[in-house]
Amino acid sequence: MPPRKPATSPHSFVDRHGLWSAEQARAAREVERSIRKNKLELVRFSFADQHGVLRGKTLLADDAIAALRSGVGMTTTLLAKDTSHKSVFPVFSTGGGFGMAEMQGGADFMMVADPGTFRVLPWAENTGWVLCDIYFCNGKPVPFSTRALYRDALTKLAGAGYDYLAGLEIEFHLFRIENPRLQPADATWPPEAPEVSLITQGYQYLTESRFDMLDPLIAPLRRGIAALDLPLRSVEVELGPSQCEFTFRPQMGLAAADTMILFRSAVKQIARRNGCLASFMCRPALPHAMSSGWHLHQSLIEHRTRRNAFVHADGLSVTGRHFLGGLLEHARAATTFTTPTVNGYKRYRAYSLAPDRAIWARDNRGVMMRLLGQPGDAATHLENRAGEPAANPYLYMASQIHAGLDGLANKREPGPSADQPYETDAPLLPKSLGEATAALRADDCFRSGFGGGFVDYYAHIKEAELARYHKEQADSPEVTPWEQKEYLDLF
Repeated sequence: MPPRKPATSPHSFVDRHGLWSAEQARAAREVERSIRKNKLELVRFSFADQHGVLRGKTLLADDAIAALRSGVGMTTTLLAKDTSHKSVFPVFSTGGGFGMAEMQGGADFMMVADPGTFRVLPWAENTGWVLCDIYFCNGKPVPFSTRALYRDALTKLAGAGYDYLAGLEIEFHLFRIENPRLQPADATWPPEAPEVSLITQGYQYLTESRFDMLDPLIAPLRRGIAALDLPLRSVEVELGPSQCEFTFRPQMGLAAADTMILFRSAVKQIARRNGCLASFMCRPALPHAMSSGWHLHQSLIEHRTRRNAFVHADGLSVTGRHFLGGLLEHARAATTFTTPTVNGYKRYRAYSLAPDRAIWARDNRGVMMRLLGQPGDAATHLENRAGEPAANPYLYMASQIHAGLDGLANKREPGPSADQPYETDAPLLPKSLGEATAALRADDCFRSGFGGGFVDYYAHIKEAELARYHKEQADSPEVTPWEQKEYLDLF
């Protein structure tokens, strides 16, 4: 029987609501050809939820070709969940707890493929993958789509005359799974965390011998990432036991955040197929574990000249100073996006190569914002060292843009370089997720940039997560079993 022809009707969901550009329509035709050429059997349709976790459905190839234009139905309750996968909104009440008819009663929404993101997965047999945007069934964008919120931030930045260039530097842990905890009694909600062992001891930062010990298990990861055509730059040994770091070449706009989403998911899947657990949890509850960070390198590119807007003979341009001033002004509220878990705040410790207050300095690893590049250097940029690797990249990057634009609009100055970062009087970063969420609710810049509705939605989810933590676990400066169970395998 010949393969079924794809649906190209003008009545398809995509065409009816005008959801693709001409470039995306051309890319979709290439995707159809790729599915047939590679004799794919399955295609995974995925979207990044509010936590930056991929969710989706897997379709057989012929149905996937049709679904490129018709969309794939999902349930709106996915948008109501905290990190335990429990709904924290009354989805069966009027408006589903959101005041929106489209969200009531666990109604459907649609995933619509962005064809330009299509990949053939090198680790899954005859399987393709595509990242999606999400819409209600009436064609309206879902207001809780973090990818769409980041796209909106990029549009606002473009209106000011700039593009956003970002490079990723991501630390994570790679463990060997000793017990996957698959007994029925372990299937709690959330499930018990797997029992793991180290693949290296720590404290030999960037030593070749440690890298060689890691290499047999790192090799499938880096080969998989390279096969996905992600711009991997380096693979490094970090300080802690079983800790490593991948860095990526800078990318413009949406591409950098999409890379982070696919990278995290790919690493976790490839590792699991090789008997390992890759965890982007900031600080696992294991003896001697070190905290992992996500350092975000960023600069602005002028539309008119295509030059780096931060470059100046004195080290940082006026544009760069004001952008930096905005990042510092809104740093406390932004931590809800850069550090969205209970666990991540246990990294903010003085004298630990992690920031604990909203300051900047030239090439100093103790500050929140590190200025890199010699005066006049075309690669001059800012490095935000506050983020944890579990952060949703769309929200992390969008928060930088909104805060930076506020700095440009209000000509905010960042003050002098903090050359002794742990001895300044600068505002301290929040000590807890609760403190950060309160700062977010009160921040007019983010309420304007993201919209008050989204800020309240996101804060409610984080507060529900925090309430469960406080119900089961007393506050502790050390990592708790609750955090291990909640985050180790999720992120």
